[in-house]
Amino acid sequence: MKGFLIAWKDFKIRAMDRRGFMMMLIMPLILTLILGAALKDIVGSDEGFQETTVGLYVDEKDPMADALKQDVLAKTDFLRVKNVVSEKKLEEMVNKGEVEVGIYIPAKWSANLAGAVLYSNQDTQLKATVVEAIITSFTDRVQTVSSASETVMENMAEVTAASTGAGDLGETGDRVSTLLAESGKADMAVANQSVGETSVSSMQYYSAAMLVMFLLFNVTLGAKSMIQERQTDTLARLNSTPVSKYGILIGKFLGTLYFAFLQFLLFYAATSFFFSVKWGENGGQVIATGFVYSVAVAGLSMLLAAFITKEKTADLISGVGIQMFAIVGGSMLPIYAFPESFKTIAALTPNNWALTVLLDIMSGVGWSELLLPFSVLGTIGLVSMLIGAWRLRGRYV
Repeated sequence: MKGFLIAWKDFKIRAMDRRGFMMMLIMPLILTLILGAALKDIVGSDEGFQETTVGLYVDEKDPMADALKQDVLAKTDFLRVKNVVSEKKLEEMVNKGEVEVGIYIPAKWSANLAGAVLYSNQDTQLKATVVEAIITSFTDRVQTVSSASETVMENMAEVTAASTGAGDLGETGDRVSTLLAESGKADMAVANQSVGETSVSSMQYYSAAMLVMFLLFNVTLGAKSMIQERQTDTLARLNSTPVSKYGILIGKFLGTLYFAFLQFLLFYAATSFFFSVKWGENGGQVIATGFVYSVAVAGLSMLLAAFITKEKTADLISGVGIQMFAIVGGSMLPIYAFPESFKTIAALTPNNWALTVLLDIMSGVGWSELLLPFSVLGTIGLVSMLIGAWRLRGRYV
């Protein structure tokens, strides 16, 4: 019970700091508005990805180039393909802005699927990244199909040679190759959606991105609060009361959790009302995400407080460390623009988990799809809190 009173005291102190509270709410709203509007040509408007005009020049007729054009590019709903007569003309069209991204396919591309060149200008680099990802996905799928086809044919040849019953190996091989090729082409078109059914606009994306980034600042705020109270002997006075040491630490944890969760709810309400941001069909999922992420943030604040002793260190982490987490976690640039290796690193950050689950909720998913990210975020918070409390018990209280 005493721990809840300490939590309420911490919460009131932060909530009554008008300047700090306004910065924690107004700043993310302003950045959301700026980034959501400025980058709608890249991420997309409410209707999805902004339409991208792609110029395509194929040096000579090539079956894989035809498959790329007809089965992938032409079936990707936000791409509009223009055939170009030469590589020089393609480069000119990109420079003049007649097409936003240019694709050059060299002669005999089917042989190794290498040597394709992508043209873009400074304003369309992220769109070019998306197109490049589509082409890479296609070539990887074709190479996988080719390898699988060769393996199947080799095994069939061995079986046929050992069998007394003769079979039409050529006809069977053609059938296998056809089935594998069809499988390789399936589901190659890229749409602007996550694991759900609804597209996510730039305003939706940056609402979630700014929210998870600014909630991270509560990690350093919570840590600074404990450092300040130790320096002013506030913790020592609390320790002289009947409250147990763990009661004090739980109160500090809950104080950060309360404030972070309130910040989440206010931002959620403000963007829904003022910016008409659609956070998904299930508000309960959004609120549950906010609570679990607030647990992670509060736990990390305890962990940070356990390993630093100076306010300047907390300020440095707030200014540099949080920004690094924001960049890696996808708050600055859309996650889909990251290379695969970078996405693996991003998965190590709690804000990336929170951002991803919010985008999934916006696109429309069931509760079962949220069990893994909720478990990860909850584990981060509880484990961090336990480690932090164990170290802080002997240091501060």
